[in-house]
Amino acid sequence: MLKLILAEMRPQQWIKNFFVFAALIFAKKLFYPEKVAAAIAGFIIFCLISSSVYVINDIYDADEDNVHPVKKNRPVASGKLKLSTAVMTAIVLILISLLWSFLESPWFSLIILAYFLLNLAYSMLLKHKVVIDIIIVALCFVLRVIGGAVIIDVSTSNWLILCTLFISLFIGFSKRRNEIIILEDDANRHRKVLEEYSPAFLDQMISVVSALTIMSYALYTVSPETVTKFGTGNLIYTVPFVIYGIFRYFYLVYKKELGGSPTRIMYTDRPLIAAVFIWMITCSIIIYIK
Repeated sequence: MLKLILAEMRPQQWIKNFFVFAALIFAKKLFYPEKVAAAIAGFIIFCLISSSVYVINDIYDADEDNVHPVKKNRPVASGKLKLSTAVMTAIVLILISLLWSFLESPWFSLIILAYFLLNLAYSMLLKHKVVIDIIIVALCFVLRVIGGAVIIDVSTSNWLILCTLFISLFIGFSKRRNEIIILEDDANRHRKVLEEYSPAFLDQMISVVSALTIMSYALYTVSPETVTKFGTGNLIYTVPFVIYGIFRYFYLVYKKELGGSPTRIMYTDRPLIAAVFIWMITCSIIIYIK
């Protein structure tokens, strides 16, 4: 039973919550133990509340998931996990998340509540609205970044929010494209909103947001605010890693047709993992070592 509950919580998806640490790194608080502890607590809380959302979403989408070649194996969709157990799991996760977040910071608890309500609205209604469904997913990533800043009590960079928004839109549109390609005629049975999308339309959206991602990050590295904050303009030398990461993801989406599972890509594609790792190390050296 516990194994099924853990599988339903989708721990492999928790990698998305590492966005919580963005503010910690770019606010130059990485070597402040109390800030690191607060950020780790925020990460765990986001893992718990996001897992509650996954459980609720699987309860609502059980019938549609049975059409998907991978999602049909989820505990709720396959019938291995009782519906009553799934509901109780979601309730417990929500209560723990809200209580813990309030104890950490009342403002942070509002971020967690907003994240949960936004996801609830997505599961019940907004996932059926073309383009809005992707925007909601992207906003959830933005809330992770803002939450990471709030829990360590630092201001959030507008550039950081923009970069997060654009790269989330890029990943979201890529995922929709993959769903249309692999499901073909069954696409609308799995997700009704897929009727409103087409590969050509999504290709245009992917091109736009990928360009915005690269440009917003490049402008962030050379902005007077960034140069003044870090005391150096060398952050521009991390731009090639971002460009390679975006282009590598393009390759995986269009050539390998792997865009349907962004988390699986981050766990398995070694060149992309290496690019992200080198980018993080380079950023840390530039920001913290002068």
